[in-house]
Amino acid sequence: MADLLSATDIQNRLGNLSGWSQEGKTIVCVRKFKGFVEAVEFVNRLVEPAEAANHHPDLEISYNKVTVRLSTHDAGGLTEKDFNLAEQISNL
Repeated sequence: MADLLSATDIQNRLGNLSGWSQEGKTIVCVRKFKGFVEAVEFVNRLVEPAEAANHHPDLEISYNKVTVRLSTHDAGGLTEKDFNLAEQISNL
């Protein structure tokens, strides 16, 4: 099981991630697109990095908006896995 990050580590890592914020035991990013098709295309691009990391985000699609939530559920909070995948998502 992955080790939980300290509050200081979380804030330091968030400082390097544009557009992400902490909500409880998760980090969250909201991306807006031209329309529904573009939002779904973005979600489809998440599949490969999430599968490769064996770490799957919680996703919400609302027309042209995608909300991505990351947390390491089996660890009970935020770990390096969350921030590593967030960095990959940010680069999509």
